[in-house]
Amino acid sequence: MLPEKFLAELLNRHAQTRSFPATSDIKKLFTKIVLTLFPEQARKHVQQLDELRLVWESIENGLESLLHDMADVLPDTPQKITERYMGRIQGIYKLLLTDVEAMVNGDPAATTDYEVIRTYPGFYALAFYRLAHGLHAEKVPLIPRILTEYAHSKTGIDIHPGAQIGQYFFMDHGTGIVIGETCIIGEHVKIYQGVTLGALSVDKSMASTKRHPSIEDGVVIYSGATILGGETVVGANSVIGGNVWLTRSVAPNTKIYHQENQKIIES
Repeated sequence: MLPEKFLAELLNRHAQTRSFPATSDIKKLFTKIVLTLFPEQARKHVQQLDELRLVWESIENGLESLLHDMADVLPDTPQKITERYMGRIQGIYKLLLTDVEAMVNGDPAATTDYEVIRTYPGFYALAFYRLAHGLHAEKVPLIPRILTEYAHSKTGIDIHPGAQIGQYFFMDHGTGIVIGETCIIGEHVKIYQGVTLGALSVDKSMASTKRHPSIEDGVVIYSGATILGGETVVGANSVIGGNVWLTRSVAPNTKIYHQENQKIIES
């Protein structure tokens, strides 16, 4: 039998822990959103418009119910947050369509939209990231991180929901990609597996500062590259080669790559 003192300590912890939605319920609801937006991933498809309306009504009710379970830590009422978030869904969907287009056009191995939506881990991770980012913008705590960490566990792609990612974003292969909280990524950016967009320092005093790099439009970052620092900007249409370690800004249209143990910079 466990010691009474230890049991009392656990009981006190239970008493002090605030109410919060179950992680399984969060995963289930947002998986339902993904499957409703992209039936390519679903086993059953909606056949009637009225049926589709009912599905979205159940999603809206489900989200409001989740938020009610954490109402004491929300910046607004569950109803108002739910209404605003549901208003974001169409925009999130359109963003994801641009990501699919970027994947189909950018990967010689991709044959159709269906293949990308059904099989690409980069699309799966982006779907959950973009849904989580919408909640993050509403200042909903924890749920956005639960969503992106769920996608992380499924795909090996770690995107913080606070990161800002533009349209037509393509992660090729994806495994091992890390995108930090204060990253700003422009449009038509392509990155490969093992890329880290991280912070130079993990000191707690930097929590409210921009710690992660900015990647401008049209940049390509090859596998294993590490780009660090909140003041680091990779200029538009630059190419960062595989395994490059970068902690300073580079001008637009720059190429940086390794050749025989030397770092080569071409502007």
